Amino acid sequence: MKKSALQVLCAVILFFSLVVPVFAKPGDLVYVVPIKGTIDPGLATFVERIYEEAEQAGAARVILEIDTYGGYIDAAIRIKERALASTVPTSSFVTKKAISAGALITLAGEKIFMASGTTIGAAEPRAGEEKADEKVVSMWAQELRATAEAYGRDGNIAAAMADSDIVIPGLKEKGKLLTLTQKQALDLKFADYAALDRAEVLKLSDLSGARIVEVQPGPAEMLARWATSPYVSPVLLTLGIAGLVLEILTIGWGIAGTIGLISMGLYFGGHILAGFTGWEAILLFMVGIILLLVEALVVPGFGFAGVAGIAALVVSIVMSSASMEQAVISLIIALLGTAVLVVASFKFVKTRRVWSRLILGLRQEKSAGYVAPEESLTQFLGAEGITITPLRPAGAIEIAGVRIDVVSEGGFVPRETKVKVVKVEGTRVVVRQSNEG
Repeated sequence: MKKSALQVLCAVILFFSLVVPVFAKPGDLVYVVPIKGTIDPGLATFVERIYEEAEQAGAARVILEIDTYGGYIDAAIRIKERALASTVPTSSFVTKKAISAGALITLAGEKIFMASGTTIGAAEPRAGEEKADEKVVSMWAQELRATAEAYGRDGNIAAAMADSDIVIPGLKEKGKLLTLTQKQALDLKFADYAALDRAEVLKLSDLSGARIVEVQPGPAEMLARWATSPYVSPVLLTLGIAGLVLEILTIGWGIAGTIGLISMGLYFGGHILAGFTGWEAILLFMVGIILLLVEALVVPGFGFAGVAGIAALVVSIVMSSASMEQAVISLIIALLGTAVLVVASFKFVKTRRVWSRLILGLRQEKSAGYVAPEESLTQFLGAEGITITPLRPAGAIEIAGVRIDVVSEGGFVPRETKVKVVKVEGTRVVVRQSNEG
């Protein structure tokens, strides 16, 4: 009887070991990281932190849930490099789209899962509205190729997503960028699995029983992403510079200066949190402001302090920017915006006298009782003289040893020609050739 019971127990155990699917080991951790919106340095800093946390926790896997139209190339490369270097394996799950920089991040996954109706590709690098130069295109295409080949995928397909000159017979013609649907990616073995949702990704990864850690950016990381956005960053810079300039030129401390300080604090604080720069950029910016204050309030004219101050401001902004291109764009927008705001503000605020040292503001009008001094030349009316320069029609004549600037009544008059003064209007003397009258 005991033997029969033991046999039944063994049969049951064997049945469940063969039929019941394998679940994750107790204690397995899976970190789920959202890759959404613009790929920017703030997101890269966030992802780097999560990988470090996952490694320290001994996680079984990191799943990148991707839905993006792309963003900064350097930020995408940072995320890709961190994923490839991590001791925790990565799975990429395209929930909607993995376009441009999102394609590179997707390729950094050991396994790629794609939901129904999703796409990956169209990764041509851009410089504003224009295609990037050949060097950038080549570099970016090779980044995609190398990342794809790291996990045995077709590098030529990956490169064709960025380089329109690459031809793949039956798939892509020259002059077009490659974008793959879910079905195409699976058929070409560019993606590994179709998955409806995260639960299916976990099931296909033998991690159905894992403990999920769904991470989101913290307040500081969200601030960094917001402040370093290519749309927000120039606005903060404009408000910061314009606010501080207005505070220098207007009487008393007011709203402009407060807005300027807050804007510059958000600008530099966000860029420091994103890992673009350190406190040296803020220090250099403050030095630039101090030098401009010295130039405006202490040193007459515009000299070394003003030039050095402007240079310090420009360098500090370049140091804190994601790239030289972004720095130039932000500076141009900020300077144009500052000029408009400063000029417009002078209609509503009372300025310091320092502004009158920079531009001439005094208007001398007859209605205010101003009368221009006149040199009395009426004594020369009717007198004759000799031209000492050609008159075209303006020039000079000499009368009784006195040089007089005159205007010819009849056009060109050669040098050393006898002329007669026919009209005197203040300092304007009109002459004609003597043989004409």
